[in-house]
Amino acid sequence: MRDAYQVEAVRAAEHALMELVPDGTLMGRAAAGLASVCAALLRAVPGRVYGARVVVLAGSGDNGGDALYAGALLARRGAAVTAIAAGSRVHPGGTAALLQAGGRVSDDTGDAAGARAQSIAAADLIVDGLLGIGGRGGLREPFAGLAAGAERARQAGATVVAVDLPSGIDADTGAVEGPAVRADVTVTFGAIKPGLLIDPGAGHAGTVELVDIGLRPYLEAEPAASAPQRDDIRELLPRPGAESDKYRRGVLGLLAGSDRFAGAALLSAGGAVHGGAGMVRVVTTPEAAVLVRQKWPETVVTVHPDEGDWDLLGSVGRVQAWVAGPGMGTDEVATARLAAILRTDLPVLVDADGLTILSQHQDLLPRLAPTLITPHAGELARLLGTDPASVEARRLEHARRAAGQLGVTVLLKGSTTVIASPDSGAVLVNPTGTPWLATAGSGDVLSGLTGALLAQGLPPAQAGLAGAYLHGLAGRLAAAGSPDGADGPGQAPIGASDLVRALPAAFRSL
Repeated sequence: MRDAYQVEAVRAAEHALMELVPDGTLMGRAAAGLASVCAALLRAVPGRVYGARVVVLAGSGDNGGDALYAGALLARRGAAVTAIAAGSRVHPGGTAALLQAGGRVSDDTGDAAGARAQSIAAADLIVDGLLGIGGRGGLREPFAGLAAGAERARQAGATVVAVDLPSGIDADTGAVEGPAVRADVTVTFGAIKPGLLIDPGAGHAGTVELVDIGLRPYLEAEPAASAPQRDDIRELLPRPGAESDKYRRGVLGLLAGSDRFAGAALLSAGGAVHGGAGMVRVVTTPEAAVLVRQKWPETVVTVHPDEGDWDLLGSVGRVQAWVAGPGMGTDEVATARLAAILRTDLPVLVDADGLTILSQHQDLLPRLAPTLITPHAGELARLLGTDPASVEARRLEHARRAAGQLGVTVLLKGSTTVIASPDSGAVLVNPTGTPWLATAGSGDVLSGLTGALLAQGLPPAQAGLAGAYLHGLAGRLAAAGSPDGADGPGQAPIGASDLVRALPAAFRSL
């Protein structure tokens, strides 16, 4: 896992370590790591360190000091380094080191502002040392103007490297509440911060490089967020043994689809079939049932009547977990069926139409049995009585709030999928995916896949994490032919059916 720690925990670890090492040791380690990453980037583009044009945007705090000391190390290797002070004060030690190494220091005021803007525009590499991890809110002038200049240069081909995190990003939440630096690479020190993993902050951070400055033994708090690596997911996934049969591998009940939204039953059933469950029992309408039987003959299909009383649980047979919601409708009959499923003592995943019903009948929650909901921002906004834009802007905050308020595990889908548990432990963050996943039916595949993992015995948070990870890998494989290709050239648009077909390759890639 890549664990991320809140600012308070990082500060405490820094203070504990600084009592044991000489003054300036941590800044020296940070600057050396930052300079090493910058040098590697310069060797790639423009192809050299010597003679490369580097601009350091330096604030008054330790972040500016890290950037200035790194600039000094680059200047000693022959780079032409210009530091622009964003205020009336800059780190005195870093400034002296840069000047001694042959660099230049300027401020961002007065008649020379135009020349400094030209320096930014002509830079090969720009180092953002404006604000540190204690910054809150969007950037104000002169920081906002410098960030805008850096973005124009980045669009023209310069590389922007953020020091610890991009200035203007909330380190603890990833919120961006105004102008902020957008970096190609973020070099963070000692520990990853949650705002580097969770959008919108993650979208400003680019590739995150962690520099070890010795904090790990002193990070006493629990991580605030964790993102899995491939090995973590591999270890989570159930594997059948020699004595396995279809019942021991888990049986999933899937209440999905309608005559209008038959595709939801097909797609969620496809995700479930390829998710490893021993059997999938699909409960759906007559027209959808015909299609499911044709597409997925290995499923066991139960047709429910369009209206009237009906013993859902008694008619379906034994299951180990339920998925309820994709395309099933939101009328009184659908509400009664969802309520019946939620009254069981089995794990339940609620998605799509099921979430709409929950927003109107929150008395159905909480329940004692494991429960996972998989909303997008609009669905979570309805559950919380807020607006989707607020959810998108502060994903971590709203996922945690919903988990605590509803008493369920929340998998909030989106550009960064986050998973929050009602026990308020570390939020889990899925690192896979591609923008091509924003297509109709993609969430139905995810609910079936994740439900299959629930039926095999994974707890809700772990089932959600593994499901989201594999779903993201399948999206990459379908769009780019590679589990490592998140976006960029050489990709093709995909549909949700492509995800289902790519799931076996996603599993094999682990």
